[in-house]
Amino acid sequence: MSVIIPHYRDLRALDLCLEALGRQTYPAADFEIIVADNNSPEGEAAVAAVIAGRARLTVVHEKGAGPARNGGVVLAQGEILAFTDSDCVPEPEWLVEGLAALSTCDFIGGRVTVLVANVLKMSGAEAFERVFAFDFETYITKKGFTGAGNLFCARRVFDQVGGFRVGLSEDLEWSRRATAKGFRLGYAPGAVVGHPARRNWEELWGKWRRVNAETYGLYRERRGGDLKWLIRSFALPLSALFHAPKVLVSDQLLTGEQRVAAIQTLFKLRFWRFGHALDLLRKKMGR
Repeated sequence: MSVIIPHYRDLRALDLCLEALGRQTYPAADFEIIVADNNSPEGEAAVAAVIAGRARLTVVHEKGAGPARNGGVVLAQGEILAFTDSDCVPEPEWLVEGLAALSTCDFIGGRVTVLVANVLKMSGAEAFERVFAFDFETYITKKGFTGAGNLFCARRVFDQVGGFRVGLSEDLEWSRRATAKGFRLGYAPGAVVGHPARRNWEELWGKWRRVNAETYGLYRERRGGDLKWLIRSFALPLSALFHAPKVLVSDQLLTGEQRVAAIQTLFKLRFWRFGHALDLLRKKMGR
């Protein structure tokens, strides 16, 4: 098995990820780790120093997590590929559970938990992400795709589907290509990685600015994509009304203050995404 980790300028998180992989219950002799660094400004030597012999290192100069993952696959020797991100913390049974799930499906996504420094003192962004971020079960069972931060597949499947594309929601687009070829997607709730919540509005804004642009790229490839994007954009503010009750009943929040902060962030973000979505459309049309 080959574990592939794209990385860009987050050495502390990479170290934590590698530490977690060192605690796997799956036999260490039976898997390799490949860090695909996306030409981090700290330099190859600094990345290698953090890796400290725990993984193989390759430097991928083409920007983007997708190309970095593809570069890792080039070096991979395993018949099974397990993808996670450098800011993820896999739980000890991650590899065991992910491999077991592949016995019934061709590619699988696992569960992602949202990590915060202090569950009693969360920012609005953290509270929002505790409720809404990384809902892989919904992605897989209702939307037909899995995120690449917790993805398992056979090497033969990856080779037939092809690599991740750049400039799009690469995991969504890759999943669609895989299912279009007849490969079965499954959910593995026991294959768990943790991912830190975005801590503030700037980090949350940065994430959704990228996601909006990548998702629009996918819409543009469809027939009538611009019209569908326009309709979707106007639905965003209304969606906050329908999703607010989820905050009220979520067991991921402990106090009323946290729920208020999460709802405020929900509305702020959906209205911002609405405006940004229209800006993307206007720029494409040259207005």
